[in-house]
Amino acid sequence: MVNERRDYISIVVLFVVNLINNIDRYTIAGVLPDVQTYYNIGDSMGGMIQTVFLISFMIGSPICGYLGDRFNRKYVMLVGMVIWLICVCVSTMIPGHLFPVFLVFRSLVGIGEASYVNICPTMISDMFTSDKRTRVYMLFYLAVPVGSGLGYIISSNVADATGSWQWGVRVTGAAGVIALLALIFLVYEPERGAADKLEGKTAVRQTTSYLKDLKIFPTYVVTTVAYTALVFVSGTLTWWMPTIIEYSAAWTRGYPSIKKLPDDFKTQTNIIFGLLTTACGIVGVLIGNLIAQCFLYGWLGAWSKTKRAHSIGAGCGALLATPCLFVLFTCGHSSEILTWVLVGLSITGLCFNWSLNVEVFNQVVAPERRSTAFSYVTMISHMFGDASGPYIIGAISDDIKSSHVDSPEWDYKSLAYASMVAPCMMTLSTILYFTAAVLFQRDADKLEREMKSKENDDKETVYSIDIWGEDSLNQTSSKF
Repeated sequence: MVNERRDYISIVVLFVVNLINNIDRYTIAGVLPDVQTYYNIGDSMGGMIQTVFLISFMIGSPICGYLGDRFNRKYVMLVGMVIWLICVCVSTMIPGHLFPVFLVFRSLVGIGEASYVNICPTMISDMFTSDKRTRVYMLFYLAVPVGSGLGYIISSNVADATGSWQWGVRVTGAAGVIALLALIFLVYEPERGAADKLEGKTAVRQTTSYLKDLKIFPTYVVTTVAYTALVFVSGTLTWWMPTIIEYSAAWTRGYPSIKKLPDDFKTQTNIIFGLLTTACGIVGVLIGNLIAQCFLYGWLGAWSKTKRAHSIGAGCGALLATPCLFVLFTCGHSSEILTWVLVGLSITGLCFNWSLNVEVFNQVVAPERRSTAFSYVTMISHMFGDASGPYIIGAISDDIKSSHVDSPEWDYKSLAYASMVAPCMMTLSTILYFTAAVLFQRDADKLEREMKSKENDDKETVYSIDIWGEDSLNQTSSKF
């Protein structure tokens, strides 16, 4: 740990900002049927709301990553939060006949969030040494499931209380102002690589070119693709699952339309889904971290001790979620209890990886390149994950529905059949996480060699890693 008191104060504030960020991301999902009615849009455009947000989010990610590696990271986050707060509030004031304008402002929210999501993990890596970092990341990323669940609960209940879905979305703006002030006065900018220096490591260079930042390891690539497949599934599940459950209830209970469902049932569905997302997300993060710790420290015996622990833990979560999702979308309509159980197990498995991915990247990416590395993970995972996932599922659903009679049965079946893409993606994620575990040791060793200080009065030895993972030894003169 670099600075105990200041570090703990900073991580609390960063957790709160991350929590509000994730609450806001899913407030729209909590009132999605009301938004669709207000703007008179179908499933594909309902999915497009999340897609445009994430498109700007992923476009802003490499820009924020570049800035975060070269300028004061706290200031970059502050600018992003101001943009986020303004756009959240303005988006709720757009009238019903201007849906394209609403999409524009929801997309700009993503630019603000990109500044925070990509930079914050690098600040934490500079505040805490590796022996504490995994646990700190675990606590920090608990904000993801907790915030996601609270997003549904808060938006749906505030909307019911006020009679307006807009207030269900605006509520995060007030909390965001408080978080902004806390970020200004309580969070400090740590020295880059400070924690690594305490462990006897030094960065290869104080600054590097952008092309140098883009040099990658196989583990980084494989883990990014595995995470992307998982984000596709989690984005689809969190966006569409409450709507799927409501369609199923309208069909099995004999209602002619989802609009005829009692408002109490819709509110109850969002509350249950929100609480389940929160509880199972917390359990998933804790279990994923526990599995990683078991393998990292060999708690199961000497045979189990390995530095590949974090990738193994993430792979176990993907493996758990895969069959649960398959059964959920094929048999879920037969029992509401079965549906909720399978949703809970799926969320648990999907949340194993939240703190584990970041530590894998920390072990294969040098400190002065981490903001850039995280930004490209963010961009790729959202581009091919939850930015495209909800829209793709919605479009497939609309296509299936177009060839059948409009009814609650086919409202449900079309979305459920479209969502069968999810277990296929989780199968891919499982395979890739375990592949990353195989590759990890070699890449981690190469980075460790690169990070070691090799001082010489006249020459400095530098390891560079090419795109294929092979290392070459270059000697450059340090004096002219």
